[in-house]
Amino acid sequence: MARTTPLVCQFLENISRTVLEEYQDIIREYIRGRHGIYALYRKNKLYYVGLASNLRPRLKQHLKDGHRDKWDTFSLYITIDLNAIKELESLLLRVFHPEGNRTGGRFVKAENLMRSLVKDIRQQHREKEYALMPGRKRRVVKKIERVNDASIPLAKFVDERIRLRVKYKGKTYRAIVRKDGQIRYDGVIYKTPSAAGAAVRNGRATNGWQFWNYERAPGDWVPLFR
Repeated sequence: MARTTPLVCQFLENISRTVLEEYQDIIREYIRGRHGIYALYRKNKLYYVGLASNLRPRLKQHLKDGHRDKWDTFSLYITIDLNAIKELESLLLRVFHPEGNRTGGRFVKAENLMRSLVKDIRQQHREKEYALMPGRKRRVVKKIERVNDASIPLAKFVDERIRLRVKYKGKTYRAIVRKDGQIRYDGVIYKTPSAAGAAVRNGRATNGWQFWNYERAPGDWVPLFR
C-alpha cells in the first residue's frame, strides 16, 4: 500500500510567548527555513492565524509589530507541502474568523454548493406540496430525452456533459461524456467507458468504470464507479 505524505510533519501547541522570547535559539533550530501554519492566542481565545514560507522571521516579527500586545500563547504546525498550506489557512479563517485577521479565507477552485442546496430544497418543498394537494397542477419541466439503449450504460445517469480524464503511462488522456451518455475521445464516439478506455490502451481490454475518473467537485477526481 502506497504511503501518503502527511500534511503536518511536526508541531508545537499552546506555547507561552515567554518561551519564544527567552529561548529563541532553541525555537529557531526547530523552525528555521521551514514553512507552515501558526496561530496566536489571547487568554486561550484564537486571535490570529497565519501561514509562512519561513516561520522563524514571521513569529519574531509578531513580537514587535501591531499584534505584539494582543497574544500570549502560540501554536505552530510545520508542513511538508507548501502548496497545501494556503488552502488550509483559508479553511481556518473561514471556520474561526479570528479578530486579528483583516481578510477572510478564499478558496481558489472550490465549488460553493449554496445554489444547489437552495434549488434542491425548493424542489423538495414543491414535491411535498404536490403530495399534500394532489389536485394541484404540476409545473411541466422539459426533460432531456434519454437514450433507451442498454448498450449505452451511462445514458440513464447523465443529463449534462461530464469531463473524464485518466493518467496512463505518464500521460494524461481526456474525454467527454455527452448528454446522451456516449463518450467522445480523440474525435471518436464510444458507447461505453470500457470501449473508450480500450482506445487509450491501444485495444487492450479495459474496465472503463475503474479506468476513467470524473470531477466530482473542483479538483476532486474519482473513478466512475467505486
